[in-house]
Amino acid sequence: METNRTQEQQFILAKKRVEKISKFYKHLATYVIINIFLSAIFIAGDINDGDTFYEAFSDYHNYKIWLFWGIGIVFQALNTFGLSLFMNKDWEERKIQKYMDEQNNIR
Repeated sequence: METNRTQEQQFILAKKRVEKISKFYKHLATYVIINIFLSAIFIAGDINDGDTFYEAFSDYHNYKIWLFWGIGIVFQALNTFGLSLFMNKDWEERKIQKYMDEQNNIR
């Protein structure tokens, strides 16, 4: 059953989609800026505690927030763009063509 949407309904749906994408990109920018700032503070604190720059820079604990907040970003990306972000119809068609080409080259 195909739904017929008016021009106004299509506009509202498109507007909501754009707002959702905009919120995602703002969240992503916030994620990067704040985590760079926090990592710099953590590294500076480790250096003040006597670690070398390399030790402080390579310490996993200074980057845990990147990982945990990053998991949230991934879920938001999936919610915003769906799985089509990774495996859409074009991807399926390219893979099918690739495997067909490989089979033709074997013979």
